[in-house]
Amino acid sequence: MPPTPPADRGSVRPADEVNAEMRALWVDGVLVDAARYGELLEEWAEAVKASVVEAA
Repeated sequence: MPPTPPADRGSVRPADEVNAEMRALWVDGVLVDAARYGELLEEWAEAVKASVVEAA
């Protein structure tokens, strides 16, 4: 029996777009908004997972 596809998680931004926003939070080697960085990190992980599933 084929594996069950994951539930639709809605639209996910591309990982490189999220990564660019994450990089912008670093100014002169200092993280300026740790809370937002954490949110973006979770979004980035979902984007990477989505791209792996799409590639498979």
